[in-house]
Amino acid sequence: MQARRIARELALLSINQLPHKPERLATQEIQNVVIAAVRTLSGEVQDALETAATELQRSSDRLLSSETRASDVQSARAMVTEAIELTQTALNRLGMAIDLPEFIQLSNQQDVRDYSIQLLSTLHDHQTEIEQLLSQSLVDWQVNRLAQVDRNILRIAVTEILYLDLPARIAINEAVELAKRYSSEDGHRFVNGVLRRVLEQIKTSKTQVPKPHLS
Repeated sequence: MQARRIARELALLSINQLPHKPERLATQEIQNVVIAAVRTLSGEVQDALETAATELQRSSDRLLSSETRASDVQSARAMVTEAIELTQTALNRLGMAIDLPEFIQLSNQQDVRDYSIQLLSTLHDHQTEIEQLLSQSLVDWQVNRLAQVDRNILRIAVTEILYLDLPARIAINEAVELAKRYSSEDGHRFVNGVLRRVLEQIKTSKTQVPKPHLS
């Protein structure tokens, strides 16, 4: 379970930086996957810190320039609250970066390498079907409009459910944990809700398969 959890994180963090052709994916060395994952995580940490710093500065400026009217003060307080939340997100991302040495060490395991490459290759082999299923499971939304991390978490979970024989309950739980670690504050609830609807779509499609006629 630990090996697959690390492999899942590797796939999530490296998915957008690796070649999309299955034959090239299969020949990837684990070092390349890890490097791609580290680059992604480092970029997220930097972006989160820069965004938080900008929002804190804006909030500070708004407070200093606010008049005594209650509406101005309330608006400034709301900005400060949002900035604090962004700062917390940035600190969480920084905490993940601190865990990188252990993450890299665990990634050297052969079973981690095998499952991460299998997961990435399978996802790319069946990307059309996976995207279609996700589209059917979204309410008033489109797959390409989702936050990148949420979209990739959902794609990984659907891949494991449909093609890697991972029980749906486990796949959803693992996806929710990934969202708690890498998505926004409410990302895990969104991921859980979409995957529940995915299961409903899968069950519906199975019941609609026509039975063969007996001669």
